[in-house]
Amino acid sequence: MRSEQFDKLLPGIGVLGLILLWYIGYWTRIVDPVLLPSPDAAFIALWKGMSGGRLLHDFFQTVIRTFAAIAVASVVAIPLGIVLGANEKLYRSVEFVVDFFRSTPASALFPLFLVIFGVGDATKIYVASFGAALVILFNVAYGVMNARKTRILAARVMGASRWQVMKDVILMESLPQTFVGLRNGVSLALVIVVVAEMFIGSVDGLGHRVFEAQQLFNMPDMYAAIFAAGALGYGLNIMFLLIEKSFVHWSGK
Repeated sequence: MRSEQFDKLLPGIGVLGLILLWYIGYWTRIVDPVLLPSPDAAFIALWKGMSGGRLLHDFFQTVIRTFAAIAVASVVAIPLGIVLGANEKLYRSVEFVVDFFRSTPASALFPLFLVIFGVGDATKIYVASFGAALVILFNVAYGVMNARKTRILAARVMGASRWQVMKDVILMESLPQTFVGLRNGVSLALVIVVVAEMFIGSVDGLGHRVFEAQQLFNMPDMYAAIFAAGALGYGLNIMFLLIEKSFVHWSGK
């Protein structure tokens, strides 16, 4: 019993170790205190900012943009991934294009999206959805192509139509890989949104808050915004894991 309780505390050891190293760096002045404030100052700034301050508004703006981006990406990429995965020859014909743009840093596409959509939220959302969509599409197509052949054959032997095989076997088999794509996609969308908020004419958002605080040398606020962004990314990942466990509880069986 004690071993199980200790195992639950293990994740906190790394957190405490990081905070301790931070304190040591602050106390020993290894880094200029102007650039590395004390953990106390950063956490106080985080508390004040998230308790009705500007940081809370920026946090929700980033959340809205990230969810909008992942929604657009999912609506486009999931059906397209199913179509491509169901026809392996079709997928192979566009595989290079998908892999090429999936490997291209989304930040390199900022100028293109600025020309098309102008300066505003649309650019941030669409460039993030573009990057996330390619990740989702790849995983959905891969999941469909790698559905267990034995179950497909068994369904056909039992007289299932092509549509029933697709709906009840292939799509269900591809769900675990689809959720892998969604988790990776939402993480990538958040990264792109935050970077876009730094450089594409933003007046709010966590990226804007980090950049503005750095420009003003308001380091506690900068670290507070970074922590908020990290907490958001971690929270989104946990949320999608919980959704996956609810919808794909039979995975691996």
